[in-house]
This record gives sequence, C-alpha cells and structure tokens, in this order.
Amino acid sequence: MGLSDRDPGRTTGSPPPQIPGCRPGEFHPRGYGSIPHSEAPSESGYNRKVNRALGVIFIVISAASFGTLAIFGRYAYDRGLDTFTLLFLRFTFSAIIMGGLLILRRESIPRGKTLLRLAGMGALGYVGQSFCYLTAIKYASAGLVALLLYLYPTFVAILSAIFLKEKIGRLKIIALGLATLGAALTVNPQGGQISGILLAISAALIYSAYIIVGVGIMRQVSAVQSSTVIFAGAGIVYGALTAVSGPHWPVTGTAWLAVAAVTLVATVIPVVTFLAGLKLIGPTNASMLSTLEPVVTVLLAALLFGEILRPVILAGGGLILAAVILLTRSELKKGREPGKATNS
Repeated sequence: MGLSDRDPGRTTGSPPPQIPGCRPGEFHPRGYGSIPHSEAPSESGYNRKVNRALGVIFIVISAASFGTLAIFGRYAYDRGLDTFTLLFLRFTFSAIIMGGLLILRRESIPRGKTLLRLAGMGALGYVGQSFCYLTAIKYASAGLVALLLYLYPTFVAILSAIFLKEKIGRLKIIALGLATLGAALTVNPQGGQISGILLAISAALIYSAYIIVGVGIMRQVSAVQSSTVIFAGAGIVYGALTAVSGPHWPVTGTAWLAVAAVTLVATVIPVVTFLAGLKLIGPTNASMLSTLEPVVTVLLAALLFGEILRPVILAGGGLILAAVILLTRSELKKGREPGKATNS
C-alpha cells in the first residue's frame, strides 16, 4: 500500500507533511502516520529526569517495605505460625490481591514463554532464595547470613556487565563498596558452619539471577502482570510444602493481622515497586539501593523491640545512606543528560 493509500487526501509523489515533534520513519504518538527517522525526537531531559527519580523512589519504597518483613514475621511466629504456612498465606493472598488489581486494570495474564518465565521467577526464584536463606540461619549466625545475602548487589553488577552489557563506572563501584561495607556493619556478622555459608551465598546468587531475568521480562509486561504470576507460582509451591509438613493456621485476630501486614506491606508493595523501579533504573542501581532494607529493619527492631543501636550499626547505616545518595545524584544527573540508557 502506497503513501497515498494511507492518506487519500494526498497524491502519490507529494512530500510527506511536516509533523511537529516527530521524525521521519517514526509513528506519531497520536497516530498521524510515519515520518523519516532522522528527525525523531529524543526523550526530553525533563522526562528522563522524572523517570530516573521515580525509579529511585520506587526502589527506596520497596526497600523500606521489605525491611518490615522480619518485624511482621516475628509477630506472626510469636502467634503460632510456622515458616511454610506463613509463606503460603503470604504469596497466596498477594496473588489474589494482584489478580483483583489486574482485573480492575483490564490487563490480561501473560502467555507463552513470558508466563513460564514469570512462574519460574516465583516457583524457583522466590522459593529457592527463601528456602536457602531460612535454612542457612540454622547453620550460621543471622548476621552472617544477612551479610552474605547482601552480596547480591555485587553479583547483580557482575551479571549485568556479562549478560546485559551494562557499564559499571567508578561511581557505581564506590557506591557498591560503601553499601556492602555498610551492610556488614549493620547486620553484625558472626560465625557459622560452611553449609550455612554456602546456603547463604546460594540465596544471594538465586536472587541475583531473579533480578537479571526480571529485567528482560519487565520490558514485555507491567509490574501488576508480573507480580500476579510470580506470587501465584510461589504460592503453589509453598502450598504443597505446607500440605506435606502440616499447616499451622492463624487462630487469633492479631495473628491474622500479622499475616495481613506481611502480605500487603512486606510483599505486595515492595515487589510491585521493585519491579517498577527495576524497569526505570536497571538491575545494578536497583540492587544497590535495596541495601536500605537492613537499615529499616534495624531501626524498627530498636523502636518496637527495644534492641540496642550500637555505634557500629549506626556507622553501617550511614555508609548505606551515603551509597544511596551517590546513586540518587547520579541517576538524576543522567536524567538531565541526553542519550543515556535507562539501565546504565
């Protein structure tokens, strides 16, 4: 079909109309047809800055929300729930909530390979990471396990450079070092058996792979679509594990409130915001900003459980905040510079 067939009001051979804000060869966002590629507009500096800022905000919200998981989980365990039952309820209710939101937004469930990959992220990624983590703390101190888990930003940076061809500049290396050292001081690592160490490192590797896989998938689906399938996949696996081990259901109102908090505050909000932020600022930045999580956990534990904030913990939190500030300033600067990739 010729150009005149698409636009009957114009004769064949006449020059294409000049459309403000569009480039030849590209479709106008309002559907006015196509124009030559050489004049296509780049994303405005303002939009880039807003997107990078939103990405940072989403990841900070995610980290703060994830930081409440240990707190609400402790309340749930104190009221008689076991790990498998809590995780089954956590992911099942989260899948139901996201499914309802999916219907309200009139979005469809992903299909084909995308569906399988998302289901794998839940059934293998989330389940594998949490299983290794929860098993590791039986053989090593909780602080050591947490520190080894927070090696995942380093693993993500390496995997991003290998598989996503992401450039890791000097600023990111400095921020990565600050965040890792800050996590070490914050979680107070002690000793442990080799089995616990290996399981904790496995948890970090699995979560790193989860993030890298998520980068590609998030280009095809929304955060709501992906979260729904991920939660459902994890819920199915934990449902089977709960059936095998025997459930320990909540029996009091406060126990159900703890489950509700774990579901909404520590699962739905952080996972959706993480996936949304991942799409905007990329895997390395997202993983490094997520090191805010232990800072939130430590502060809440001190506030609610009276745990002591030692100077070394405060120093660790300060280093993590310094890393976050460095990355945030870098992201906003990239937002003002034309031609920067959004996952750099």
